[in-house]
Parts: sequence; C-alpha cells; structure tokens
Amino acid sequence: MADSRFFENKGPFSAASLAQAVGGELKADDPDALMQDVAPLSTAQAEHVSFLDNRQYIDQFTVSKAGLVIVRPEFVDRAPAGMALILTNDPYRAYAVIAALFHPRPAVVPGVSPLATIDPSARLGTGVEIAAGAVIGANVELGDHVKIAANVVIGDGVMIGAHSSVGPNATITHALIGTHVHIYPGCCIGQDGFGFAMGPKGHLKVPQLGRVIIGDDVEIGANTTIDRGAGPDTVIGPGCRIDNLVQIGHNVELGAGCVLVSQVGISGSTKLGRGVVVGGQAGLAGHLSIEDGVQIAGQSGVMRDIPKGTAVMGYPAKPIKEFWREVAALSAMVTRKKRTD
Repeated sequence: MADSRFFENKGPFSAASLAQAVGGELKADDPDALMQDVAPLSTAQAEHVSFLDNRQYIDQFTVSKAGLVIVRPEFVDRAPAGMALILTNDPYRAYAVIAALFHPRPAVVPGVSPLATIDPSARLGTGVEIAAGAVIGANVELGDHVKIAANVVIGDGVMIGAHSSVGPNATITHALIGTHVHIYPGCCIGQDGFGFAMGPKGHLKVPQLGRVIIGDDVEIGANTTIDRGAGPDTVIGPGCRIDNLVQIGHNVELGAGCVLVSQVGISGSTKLGRGVVVGGQAGLAGHLSIEDGVQIAGQSGVMRDIPKGTAVMGYPAKPIKEFWREVAALSAMVTRKKRTD
C-alpha cells in the first residue's frame, strides 16, 4: 500500500468500476466490493488490487491474499479460492490505468511564489503554478496549468505547452515544448551542442544556432541532457519516453514513441525512426539512420545505419541472431581447446 505521506489516495473503487475502467472481464462473487489501494502480490490484502503479468510470479499469485488481481485468462485456474479477477490480455497496462485512478499525478496548485523571478514580458496561462526560486526569462510563454517547480530556470523565448511540468533544478533554453510534457528534476535542455572546428591551432567553437523541439506527451527523466541543434533543430517526437541520465547530442531527431533507457548516449545528427527502443548504456555514433521499430540491446555500440525492424546487440552492434551465433562459436572453440590441453 502506498505511503500516504507521499501519495494521495483517491480510492476506494468497486471491483466492477475498475474492471469497466480497463475494459476487462470481472470474475467476482461481489462486484461491489470496495478496493482501497494497489499493492504487490506478496503483500496485498483483501482490500488491495494487484496484477500478474510475468510467469515468474505465478507462485506468489497462487498464495496471494489480494482481493482483486488483474490476470490473463490462461491463469484463471491458478487463482486462490475467493479471489476476484479482472481478465485481460495486457495485465500490466490495465494495472497502470488502475494505479493511476488511485494515485493520479499530483494536481497543479495555481499560484506564483513571491520568491520566483518572472520577467514582465513573460506570458503565463491560466492556473499556472510557479514555485520559489524559479526564474522565468523574457518572452517566455507558459500554457494553461503548467507547473514549474523550485529553482527551475526557463531561458528567454522558451515556450511550454499546456499541462506540462518541469521538475526542480531543471534548466531549459532555446526550446519549444508541447503539451503534456513532463521534465524531471535536474534536466538540462537547450544548451550548446558539442561542436568544434578542430585543428592544430586549437578547437574553435562553432555557434549552435538551432533549437530543441519537443512534441506532445513526452517524458524526460532526471538529469537527462538534450543539446540544441547546431543549425537544424534537435527534435524529440511525440510520445517519447526518455529515462534518467540520457545524453542527446545536437541535431538528433527521435521519431514518435521512441524509448531510451538510462545512460544512453546519442551523438550528433543521428536520426531515429518511430518506435525505436534503445537499452541502457547503449551508445550511438553520429550521423546514423536508425529506422522505424529498431531494437538496440543494452550496452551496444552502434556504428552504422540499422534498417527497419532489426534487433541488434553487441559492440559493435550486429543482428542479435548473428551475435549469439558468434558467442556460441567462440564458446565451442574455448571448450575444444580446454579438452585438448
């Protein structure tokens, strides 16, 4: 059960209303039974909702005391007697919907702290929340119900769309940001890209004259950095999910719905298509084309273009089947050598 010191609970909800909210089939002796919160299978009690999505946790499911569990139809026969079930083919997604009903994103509390510094030319939408220590530059535009947390710095000319939020200590410059964008603490967006004319007389800084364009419904994790373009813009497409500690270089373009896991680094001018998934600590060289639907495993090093729908792994990255064939061949060679020594 979520700690009430940190998470406001909007429950209870009936089992029937929760099943309706996710479009699932309810199997319950009492559809009107009230659920108070969500909880893991291992600790849930009769008033809690839980879920089973991974077969690894079937043993926990069979002995769980949860009052209501979201499961696939194939697991119905493994449920303890008396447990209510919501049947769906995507339990994790259904759980996300239900957990958000109990614990929605905290609402914006309209008001501007007297300890914030706001340029007179800034335009603020209705219901905006600006916390202490925030600095809002000249000609900034904040849409309706935008939330700016403590010590955020918004540079001159930045535009942030409605229902977006910026976490504490983030810095945003040279950026046009869409609606429903959530930027987590410590992010740096719009700073100079890493561009130099190198030579024996020294490395001459190249002016970075582009922007960062962020589409609607994007989340950007804590301490992630997104450089502005050198001339072309850096573009983050709608629906992208970017984890903590990701570095995105100048002129990079992400298509809609990309997912970048923690510590990914993307060098300048590389373009990712729609729905690309990049595992943690993977690195992508510059000026590459990563086409739609590509999957890049964690810690991979990508040094060449990747065609649509390919899954790659390794350093340098190569198709996953090819990678594992090489691993198997090398293992077999080592085994044979040991036998002959």
